[in-house]
Amino acid sequence: MNATALLIGLGPLLGWGLYPTIASKIGGRPVNQILGSTLGTLIFALVFAFVQGIELASGKDLIFAILSGVGWASAQIITFKSFGMIGSSRAMPITTAFQLLGASLWGVIALGNWPGVTAKVLGSLALVLIVIGAALTVWSEEKNQENSSLLKKAIIYLAIGEIGYWAYSAAPQATNLDGMQAFLPQAIGMLLVAVVYAVVLSGKEKSAFSEVVTYKHIFSGFFFAFAALTYLISAQPNMNGLATGFILSQTSVILATLTGIWFLGQKKTTKEMRVTVLGLVLIIVAATVTVLI
Repeated sequence: MNATALLIGLGPLLGWGLYPTIASKIGGRPVNQILGSTLGTLIFALVFAFVQGIELASGKDLIFAILSGVGWASAQIITFKSFGMIGSSRAMPITTAFQLLGASLWGVIALGNWPGVTAKVLGSLALVLIVIGAALTVWSEEKNQENSSLLKKAIIYLAIGEIGYWAYSAAPQATNLDGMQAFLPQAIGMLLVAVVYAVVLSGKEKSAFSEVVTYKHIFSGFFFAFAALTYLISAQPNMNGLATGFILSQTSVILATLTGIWFLGQKKTTKEMRVTVLGLVLIIVAATVTVLI
């Protein structure tokens, strides 16, 4: 792996690692966060497509790429809601774990990954480690009914959200587009969901279109878009390849969790921090196993 490939591969570490913390720091409701960040993503994608001379796809390819973006935005709305329940430092390891589980199971069931008994045994152990790791990141020394109830509710929300993240990853597989060609239509699908969500809510509460905080989230959208694009480039065979690119992208959960603790006041005791770090290590190790077996 050369230095250029490594730097590009670590793009998602910065983009996806900082995105949830920046979005939480800017604040606002989930509708402000999703509307502003998807607008930022579309702006980024339009500029990239113009600079690279990439034309918008058509037909089935366009539809499935847009559906991919619809899946991500739908899931991200749920994830933003979970941030309000338990904080990004606890929600991010859980949603990462669900995404790893979903991607691994989809690979085994639909794509024939992990052929042979040994691979299936190692893969299953890795999935168990992912679950254990996620559980460790949300462990708390002080137990109370209210926190436990919120945690259970957030876990259910994030499990449902995995359907959208799965669609984000799986839908492009039905197209003839490479990652860079799919980037712009994905961004269009993301913004479509955000606009519909904002319109529906505008009849019940203050319109997100008229709130300044919404447009501040364009900045957070640039971070998401940067991560998505660098991952697509990193995963190409002439760069890091899909397996290594995926592993490098998953390191973002470490930065997302730790910056949430350090900069958003999501405090943990010394013992909780040690257990959280152990959980993050288990998730990364297990993620590495799932793509290398």
